[in-house]
Amino acid sequence: MTLHARAVLEFSRVLEVVGGRSASAQGRNHVLALRPLPLGDARRELDRVRAVMEFVDDNPAWGMPVVPDVEGALRRLDVEGSVLEPRELYSVGVLLGSSRELASEFGEHPALDPHLEHLAERVWVAPGLEGDIGRTVDAEGQVLDSASRELKRIRDRLRGAHLRVVKRLERYMAELPERVRVPDASVSIREGRYVIPLRREGRREVGGIVHDESGTGATIFVEPPVAVELMNELRELQREEYREIQRILRELSSRLHPFGADLVSTFDALVEMDSLHARARAALGWRAVPPGIAEGTGSGFRIVNGRHPLLLEGESDVVPFDLEMAPDERTLVISGPNTGGKSVLLKAVGLITLMARSGVVPPVGPGTILPGVSRVFADIGDEQSIAESLSTFSAHLGTMRDILEGADGEALVLMDELGTGTDPDEGAALARAILETLTQRGALTLATSHLGALKVLDTDGSGICNASMQFDPERMAPTYRLEKGRPGRSYGLSIARRLGLPGPVLDRAEALVDQGAASMEDLLERLELREREARERGSQLARERVEVARLKGDLEDRDRQLRERERSAEERARQQARDLLMDAREEVEAAIRDVRSARDEAVEEAAREARRKVEAAADRQRRKRQGVRSAGARGGADGTGELRPGVRVRLGTGRTQGTLVEVREGRGVVEVSGLRMEVPVGELVVLGGGGGETSAPGRTGERGWSGPLPDAGFEIDLRGLRVDEVSLELGRALDGAILNDLNQVRIIHGKGTGAVKNRVREFLRLDPRVASFRDGHPGEGGAGVTLVEFR
Repeated sequence: MTLHARAVLEFSRVLEVVGGRSASAQGRNHVLALRPLPLGDARRELDRVRAVMEFVDDNPAWGMPVVPDVEGALRRLDVEGSVLEPRELYSVGVLLGSSRELASEFGEHPALDPHLEHLAERVWVAPGLEGDIGRTVDAEGQVLDSASRELKRIRDRLRGAHLRVVKRLERYMAELPERVRVPDASVSIREGRYVIPLRREGRREVGGIVHDESGTGATIFVEPPVAVELMNELRELQREEYREIQRILRELSSRLHPFGADLVSTFDALVEMDSLHARARAALGWRAVPPGIAEGTGSGFRIVNGRHPLLLEGESDVVPFDLEMAPDERTLVISGPNTGGKSVLLKAVGLITLMARSGVVPPVGPGTILPGVSRVFADIGDEQSIAESLSTFSAHLGTMRDILEGADGEALVLMDELGTGTDPDEGAALARAILETLTQRGALTLATSHLGALKVLDTDGSGICNASMQFDPERMAPTYRLEKGRPGRSYGLSIARRLGLPGPVLDRAEALVDQGAASMEDLLERLELREREARERGSQLARERVEVARLKGDLEDRDRQLRERERSAEERARQQARDLLMDAREEVEAAIRDVRSARDEAVEEAAREARRKVEAAADRQRRKRQGVRSAGARGGADGTGELRPGVRVRLGTGRTQGTLVEVREGRGVVEVSGLRMEVPVGELVVLGGGGGETSAPGRTGERGWSGPLPDAGFEIDLRGLRVDEVSLELGRALDGAILNDLNQVRIIHGKGTGAVKNRVREFLRLDPRVASFRDGHPGEGGAGVTLVEFR
């Protein structure tokens, strides 16, 4: 991977962005030092980043522990007999604490990824040493009193000695005459010695050692003779303190020395984890997926949802691109207007490739397969140099020379504005020769150009294909979307006209355009128009399909509801007919009882015939009703009683009652008013004492319903329902209201967009049971409710 390509593509800026997510300077430096790796190493590094991404995604509250700067301390610790400073020891303690936190976090995940397991094996945990260091030194580099009992004893004596010196000097100052004493003076320290301030003229009278003087020289700071002995005692205690501190530091350093290699391994593992964590956080922030890397370049490549990583750090929306090149496609010529995103696309492809080969997950989507290139060449931007007498064209030629010398079948070549900077015809010829040469070598090449001669190289078997950056001609603004398969227009004259160049000048320019080039532009314009129309028709068709699907669903719902209502209505009608027949049968039975006393055989025969006809009619209605009902009538098993001879039963869901005589072959023989009949056991309901059912009895309303009445109320609340849910819920509620003999209900649908209200009104207009409906008055809920009256 050439240094020139990394510089041109701003690869170091991308690493700075990723490294900025590190928790330590060491982790950031590790990211900044990343460079393209061999193919196998790059794949392994991407797998490690993927493992950390999954770990972070499963533990969103976890944060990377602190990684202290202990490289210098560990180097010193490697030397036999070396003594670490208190701050260095504290940093080693922090390192041990971070290693313990990381090991503990890894230990809570029994199914740890193998890549993280390998990292965890390199982390050394020593809680005993960590605790001793914490009791010895603090973050300020001070050795604590808790480091040893002797140190605490010495420091207690030191504090007492300091106090005695200060009190003795304060008494001495109070005894001095006013002519030598400085007003509001206090004991202070100069050069580590306690001193008192005096007027200069009192120097001889007091004596002692002068350690400092004021800026004007009028005041001197003297250590009087009375303090010398006390100060000597203080000095001796300070020397004892120093010796004890050195002993403590030496002892702790010697305890750490045998574990120098473990500490180095732990430090390196934490730095690597910080680097991996930064790369994982960057990938998760970009919603990136680790890509695959192909073996070589012969199988082509595919970039899905690719984005420029530096643009993602800005505040503007980034338009992603998809790019796929087949194995027989080696060169892609990208054309289109200026500021259309061609150069950004080239840089994005180059950066995505470099990032993946360096172990950084680039901003791409699932399904991305990158080419396994071994070198990247880039000629992007203006590299002219006045100091070296290089023009823009000369600088490009120098880069082209390097590309032609080094590019082969394992190279990725990125060239921006190929063939510009010189005579258009000569530039086009040179650009074509370069592209054909690179294509023959098998290099993967992406080049941008405005030259029409390069747009016609896309022929069968050439290995060269066209692509364009889309442009909105109505807004005269780029869309930044890549479209492969056809060249793009430059829109130079159109943009100039939009920017206000004089019309006559532009008219003359259009007349001077080469006829062939003009024909090409006209063809591309017509093609773009047709494609735009096709996209608009496709979008319209998609919208219409959605609407058709919605209407079809509504029709199916309404059809299902109507069938349900028809089935319910037929069931109710047959139940009414059966009830009427059974009532008629009871009247016939009463008539029979009246005439039995006559003992007339003809009358008896007529009675039997009448009973037979009535029972036959009732049985026909029962069978028809069973065919309509979705579930059979409740049988004896539904009650809480047991079918046994002698119990009182009710036949089906009607009101006819009798006594069960016997049960045989799934049918029960029931005696009703002296007449015996066989009824399927499933239609018998056992009655409790006093003729009541052991299960909840049904109520027969005036409208012919038999069985428990559904719940109903004067208010039907449809708020919160979707439009497609309204019809079913409203139909159920209206059925319940009618069966409960309600004359009026209040439907609460709210105002909102009005869609639910419109569906309610449409449903009510089609329901023949509704006599009228209206909006609520202000005191009734206004336009948010509908009041309904039934017939």
